[in-house]
Amino acid sequence: MHKNKLLFCALGLFAPGTGFNVFYLKGLSSIWAWLQMLGLFFGILGWKLLADSQMSSTLGWVMVSAGFISLQSSWLTTIVYGLRPDEKWDAQFNTVSSQKSNSGWLVVLCVILSLMIGAAVLMSGLAIAFEQHFISQIEAARKISQ
Repeated sequence: MHKNKLLFCALGLFAPGTGFNVFYLKGLSSIWAWLQMLGLFFGILGWKLLADSQMSSTLGWVMVSAGFISLQSSWLTTIVYGLRPDEKWDAQFNTVSSQKSNSGWLVVLCVILSLMIGAAVLMSGLAIAFEQHFISQIEAARKISQ
């Protein structure tokens, strides 16, 4: 079966963290796809835990970090595999197919969007994490001073 690079990139861009793009390439036996899906699940549970604890749950932060890594890995694989030359893509994933890949500009647009969204989410996540760290430091200093 021919593996389409555009479909892989679209799955990574529009369904990040689900592992669907890795499932498409490697099948249901891919441990990385299952780990990515599990990380996304933990991230969603962690976000709920953080919302309920007013951003003070250590377990919630660990779980959100797993979801964050899952999302970022999906966008990163979209970038890496999307920029791979068609000949190298076909040599790795389409050895049994007689059809040749011809990516085109839609793959490039998926890569660009993955880079933009991934960078924005990364910067936002870091900003929120540092903000919460400094807020907790101020609260700890207040408790000590009283």
